[in-house]
Amino acid sequence: MVTFSIATETQLGLTWEYWKRRVAAVEAAGFAGLYLSDHFVMRGPPDLDSLDLIVALTYLASHTQHLHFGPLVAPLSFRHPVILARQAVALDELSNGRMILAVGTGHIVREHEMFGFELGDIPTRIARFSEGLEVITRLLRSHEPVNFTGRFFRLQDAVLATKPQRPGQPPILIGTQGGAKMLALVARYADIWNTWWVSPATFLERSTQLDEFLRAAGRQPSAVKRTVMLGLFIDHPTANLERQVDVIRRYFPEMANLPLADLLTKLRQVDGCLVGTPALLIEQLRAYVDAGAEEIILGCYDYDDDRWLRVFAEQVIPAFS
Repeated sequence: MVTFSIATETQLGLTWEYWKRRVAAVEAAGFAGLYLSDHFVMRGPPDLDSLDLIVALTYLASHTQHLHFGPLVAPLSFRHPVILARQAVALDELSNGRMILAVGTGHIVREHEMFGFELGDIPTRIARFSEGLEVITRLLRSHEPVNFTGRFFRLQDAVLATKPQRPGQPPILIGTQGGAKMLALVARYADIWNTWWVSPATFLERSTQLDEFLRAAGRQPSAVKRTVMLGLFIDHPTANLERQVDVIRRYFPEMANLPLADLLTKLRQVDGCLVGTPALLIEQLRAYVDAGAEEIILGCYDYDDDRWLRVFAEQVIPAFS
């Protein structure tokens, strides 16, 4: 059975007042999980308020009982894998086993240049990511001191002072939109695969490719959970569509002055974008479930009103129970 979770973008004006409210609202509505992006800024201005990922997730871990949670995703271009592994174990223990350690290569050039982190070209990002995954998994899953010498990271008789309470945990999620090298890393290291803003057909195609990489790695396709993040623009009397599309107007100048109806028409043509009434959303979501999605993560960009969460939970989720 498919589950539904929520994604929140930390760099889009996230404040403590809003985060506390959303954490409570997502759990109360009965969603499965809540994820938080890990960025300093957007690809371009304006720059808005944001919260630190680990501090925000610590609040979530200690103020919820049921939600699984994690970054979506933590870039290993500026999150050191040793520190991240330690933090993940601590969050997993604090939450009684609900942490998901979700990682990626990093991709926003502007935030790396702004704060002095080296992003590098695509081969560099993948090479650093591969080493980081080796460091994380060996620290989390080895019963012996770990030694590792790579281009980016080194370990010498390294052990985590606090070991995972659950063997092999927290689960590792790798976020990628595809490519042979990245899917091979998913097949080797991941418990969960996530992709984002793709059509059902593209999701199925990449999931089928992942099956092939898993078999080549000696693992069963069922060993890796399949998840997808989608944009959500929900049309309901209690939902404010203008607020939901504000982020689109703000960061995509070609859409800034379109009338709302025309902008929604454009969004309906974007892969991975759910637009419409609850009944229409059910129809769109069924295509992803039929393509094999086991968890659907929804990003809605109205940070002033959480009533849409209840609408979705009450009028959409029951159709998939």
